[in-house]
Amino acid sequence: MTGPGVETLSLANGPEAVAGFLLVFFVPGYALTRAVFPEWRLKRPGALRRLVETLTLSFVLSIVLTVLVGYLSLSLAPGGFQAYWSDPLLEAVLFVVAAAGLVTAALRGAFGRGASVPSTSPSGPGEEGAWELTLELDRLRREERRLVHALRRSPGTSGDNAALEARLQEVRERSADLARQRDAEYAG
Repeated sequence: MTGPGVETLSLANGPEAVAGFLLVFFVPGYALTRAVFPEWRLKRPGALRRLVETLTLSFVLSIVLTVLVGYLSLSLAPGGFQAYWSDPLLEAVLFVVAAAGLVTAALRGAFGRGASVPSTSPSGPGEEGAWELTLELDRLRREERRLVHALRRSPGTSGDNAALEARLQEVRERSADLARQRDAEYAG
């Protein structure tokens, strides 16, 4: 039924659908991800991992932002939120969030061609961060178990045992140093 005063419902054309999909599922999350992590670069070792992290975080953050903005629009708007094609409140708010995130990311140097923004984490061995420190402690514990096992199974030649015991002592000292360092970081 068509006529004056009766609107016909049509599906969005291709470019509108792509823009809407990107606005709801990618752009706001990407903008916030780049604003929060400006040091993440995609042109260095580990770039594939960073790409996957960035895409995943962008997708998840965009969905969370869409749900949050929709909920707040429902709760705070007078008379509730009405999702009409002629009233793109959700899209406008997501666009503002994305624009603010992209401006913040640009100001923090996320899109620069030069060297990345220096990370605030220390870079010495065993000082990389909680995850790297835990991995190093696990590696040292495995090596300690291997050395203890080798000492138990050794035929008893003094030269071999002395070398194994010396290495075991080094591993135990390194492990104790890292454990003290970790405890000092978390205590202070």
